[in-house]
Amino acid sequence: MSSSCSMGSLDRLLPSVSTGLSPRKRTTSQCKSEPPLLRTSKRTIYTAGRPPWYNEHGTQSKEAFVIGLCGGSASGKTTVARKIIEALDVPWVVLLSMDSFYKVLSPEQQTLAASNDYNFDHPDAFDFDLLTHILRKLKQGKSVKIPVYDFTTHGRQKEWKTVYGASVIIFEGIMSFVDKELLKLLDMKIFVDTDSDIRLVRRLRRDISERGRDIVGVIKQYNKFVKPAFEQYIEPTMRLADIVVPRGGGNMVAIDLIVQHVHSQLEKRELSVRAALASAHQAQPLPQTLSVLESTPQVRGMHTIIRNKETSRDEFIFYSKRLMRLLIERALSFLPSQIHVVQTPQGEDYEGRTFHGKRITGVSILRAGETMEPALRAVCKDVRIGKILIQTNQDTGEPELHYLRLPKDISEDHVILMDCTVSTGAAAMMAVRVLLDHDVQEDKILLVSLLMAEMGVHSVAYAFPQVKIITTAVDKKVNDLFHIIPGIGE
Repeated sequence: MSSSCSMGSLDRLLPSVSTGLSPRKRTTSQCKSEPPLLRTSKRTIYTAGRPPWYNEHGTQSKEAFVIGLCGGSASGKTTVARKIIEALDVPWVVLLSMDSFYKVLSPEQQTLAASNDYNFDHPDAFDFDLLTHILRKLKQGKSVKIPVYDFTTHGRQKEWKTVYGASVIIFEGIMSFVDKELLKLLDMKIFVDTDSDIRLVRRLRRDISERGRDIVGVIKQYNKFVKPAFEQYIEPTMRLADIVVPRGGGNMVAIDLIVQHVHSQLEKRELSVRAALASAHQAQPLPQTLSVLESTPQVRGMHTIIRNKETSRDEFIFYSKRLMRLLIERALSFLPSQIHVVQTPQGEDYEGRTFHGKRITGVSILRAGETMEPALRAVCKDVRIGKILIQTNQDTGEPELHYLRLPKDISEDHVILMDCTVSTGAAAMMAVRVLLDHDVQEDKILLVSLLMAEMGVHSVAYAFPQVKIITTAVDKKVNDLFHIIPGIGE
C-alpha cells in the first residue's frame, strides 16, 4: 500500500473533531506563540507584561504554576496543552515537551532505532535527572537552557534553547507521572485518555507523513514497544491524575474547568510590590553601597540646566550627555582591577592597572536607559549591550516585564545596569531580579542612574545589598504619580 493511499485511509478512520490546529509534530520546549505578541524581524515583544514574581525583599515569593499532562502516545496531549494556552489567554506561558529529554543514543542503540528495535517508550529512554533539574529551575523563575532533540540523528543539537519567564508551565509527555521527583514539581496533574485504536491511527499517520516510515515498521514498533509500555508504565499512572480528560482536545468542557482552576490559582499569587516599597525602608540613612557623584560647581551647574523647565531640548540633551559620561566613568572605577606592568616607548617599566574580570556588559532598562548607551560605548570599547523593557501597568500600578534581550553567557560578566531615573525602584528591582535569574552574581551588578529618589535607593539597596548604586544626585521625595521631586525634565 502506498503512503498516500494509506494516509487517506487513516484520515477516514479518525473521529471528526475540529481543533483548528495543524497536525501534531514532535515539539521542543517553546514559549506561547499566540497573541498578545508584537513580532518584528528581530524580536518578540509581549504586549501584556509579566507582573512581579518576587516581593519587596527581592526574593521570589511565588513559583510558576506547573501543569503536568500525561497520556499514551498520540493521545492528544499537545493539542490539549495548546487549547489550555489559548483559553488561559495570559502571557508568559511555556510549553515544555518531554520529547526534548530523550537520551543521546550510542552507535549500537542508533542501529536498533533504525530498524525500529529500540524502545523509545520505556522510562530508561528519558533523561529524568536533567528534566527534573530544568523543570525545578524553571518553576523557580530561573533562566534555563533546554536540549533540542534531533529525531533523525537520535542526538541533541549543539545549540540548546533558552527559556525564561514562565508564569505557567505546561509539561507534557508519555512518562510525565512516572518519576517521583518529577511528580513533586507538578501543581496540577491531567491525564488525557484516548481510545487505543484512535491513538494507533494517529501514530500511523504521524510516523508515515512526518518521519517517512512505512506501515509495517510503525505497527511492529507499536506492538513490540508502544502498547506494552502504555499498559505497564503509563495507564497505571492515571490514578495519580487530578483530572482525566476523555477524548483529548475536543473536550472543551474539561479544558474550561482546567482553565478556571488555573486562573483562580494565579489570582491567589498576585503581588503588590510598588505599594510595599512606598511604605518600607523610609527615614533610614542612605546605604553604604550608594555612590553619588561629587557635587562640584560643574556638576551642580549641569543639574541647574537640566532641571530648569525653561531649558531647550537641545541644551537638555547636551548637558544630560555630559553628566552621563561622567557618571559612566565613575561607575567604571568600581570594577575590579589588578596591577599590570607595561613597558613605555622609552624602555622603562610602568606599573599600571587593568580590568580584572571576563567581560563588561551594559544592560539598559528601556526606554530611558537607552540614552545612556552612547556614553558607555564611548568609554568601554566593544562593550556588549542587552535590553530589558519594563513598563508600569496603568490599572495596577505595578511594573511589568515585556521584553528582554541579554547577551550570551551574561552570567560570567560584570553588568552595568542603566536607567535614566529611579523613583520607587520598582523597575530597577525587576531588572536586577531578571539578571539574578540569569545567574549574574549580585556583587557584579552596578546600577547606574542619572537621578534617583531616596525611596528608590532604599528599595534597591535593601533587596539587593551587594548591588553597587551610582548616581549624580539623590532627591528626597516621590509624588503620587511616582515622579521624583524636585526631579528633572524628560
